[in-house]
Amino acid sequence: MFTASLAVIGSFLVSQVAAHGGVTSYVIGLTTYPGWQPYNSATGQSSIERPYSSYDPILSVSASTFSCNDNGQASAGQLSATVPAGTTIVAKWPQWTHAQGPVMVYMANCNGPCTSANSNSLKWFKIAQTGLISGTVGNGKWGTGLVQDTLQYSATIPAKLAPGNYLIRHELLALHQANTPQFYPECAQLIVTGSGTGVPSGSYLTSFPGGYSASDPNININIYDATTAARTTYTVPGPAVWTGN
Repeated sequence: MFTASLAVIGSFLVSQVAAHGGVTSYVIGLTTYPGWQPYNSATGQSSIERPYSSYDPILSVSASTFSCNDNGQASAGQLSATVPAGTTIVAKWPQWTHAQGPVMVYMANCNGPCTSANSNSLKWFKIAQTGLISGTVGNGKWGTGLVQDTLQYSATIPAKLAPGNYLIRHELLALHQANTPQFYPECAQLIVTGSGTGVPSGSYLTSFPGGYSASDPNININIYDATTAARTTYTVPGPAVWTGN
């Protein structure tokens, strides 16, 4: 009986981990950069990705871990990838099973070496997003559904972005539990090169935590409510996408 109980508990825990996910590698040009491995020891890990501990979601928009799924700090073996503005970055997940919700990609200027920057104190701007693609809120194709299908998401650094040290933040917002949004953000460090002069400002900038409201109807949403489920439009949370134009 005891052995059987342990087996049931173990199966439950495995299913819970399998239901979530996190970015674990990046493809930039012809180079694949290994990401952080959250279930391995932090000792000896060197990655362009900021450290994080699990595939579990963040459930509060005011959580201290909201910016990069960690305490805001770089790892002891932190690296950065050098990338020209205008380059497409492909983030990859080893697993993902939530098909309802948007994907958002942000960047933030570290105003100096990113390794010494706390992600919670930076100003973020959005460079890509995919919300409801087709169909209805309750029975449609979403950005997170694309991640479920392909286990990857591509975003292009705006070609006119000024050179500098930046964090890039991939965020999945899972809406499959009524009025219980699940946030999955991970960040990586970049050194952007090029001759661009673009600097996002004003309404394009936001803070994490602080950029979302728990009362936002597109965050605090019940996709199974009949009226909501029938909608064919959805507004992705956060600021407008900055393209550099």
